[in-house]
Amino acid sequence: MKAMENVLASRAKTRPGGVSYIRNIFTGFIEFHGDRRFGDDKAIIGGIAYLGDIPVTVIATEKGWDAKSSAARNFGLPHPEGYRKALRLMRQAEKFHRPVICFVNTSGAYCGIGAEERGMGQAIAENLMEMTALKTPIISVLTGEGGSGGALALAVANEVWVLEKSYYSVISPEGCASILYRDSKHAEKAAENLKLTAADLLRLGVVDRIFADEDYNAMFDELQAALIDKSRELLAMSPDEVAEHRKKRFRNQGMI
Repeated sequence: MKAMENVLASRAKTRPGGVSYIRNIFTGFIEFHGDRRFGDDKAIIGGIAYLGDIPVTVIATEKGWDAKSSAARNFGLPHPEGYRKALRLMRQAEKFHRPVICFVNTSGAYCGIGAEERGMGQAIAENLMEMTALKTPIISVLTGEGGSGGALALAVANEVWVLEKSYYSVISPEGCASILYRDSKHAEKAAENLKLTAADLLRLGVVDRIFADEDYNAMFDELQAALIDKSRELLAMSPDEVAEHRKKRFRNQGMI
């Protein structure tokens, strides 16, 4: 599959959203709302649940599943309050030493004027800074689009996994083509050069594992088993070891 074909597949409306991952992998989910500053961003869902018998904090982006829900979820484009809600839940998870499981599927953070007025840049920066040092395990799974800082703000993790038909990039191919080639029609060329496919990401050390996503039911089962095993492995570490493990992971990127 060519890089741009991979990008288009990641955007398919038939792909499971954050709600589907929560329903199929976890039990006893209780959703929490709000960032305690402005409001509740419905593009990011967060709460506590059980992963097998392990209490965890779950955070997921959600694009919606029809016209009405997509509009309500802002098409999966989080506002600053969404990232602040996520960080609030991560801090709570650290307090109780619960693993944090993130499912990321967004083309990027919302770039409207209201989001900028409410401190989008600061919200993303705070997530990046605090997730680096958080003393509880974090596992992030890229389930569709992984666009720019909007995705990275939920993916500073001990383990970063990706579905086969997903991508992860500093910019969309169309945006890159508009900047470099002055024409978004060159998106296919940009996609190839960005090295954004799952295979590219694994080779470059950006992600740690690829999951096939042809059969969604099989994928949910495989993800659940892998998340349980990895959560137990990370929970066996001390809090300081967990934080140091995450720091080393990102320091080693690009050392190929």
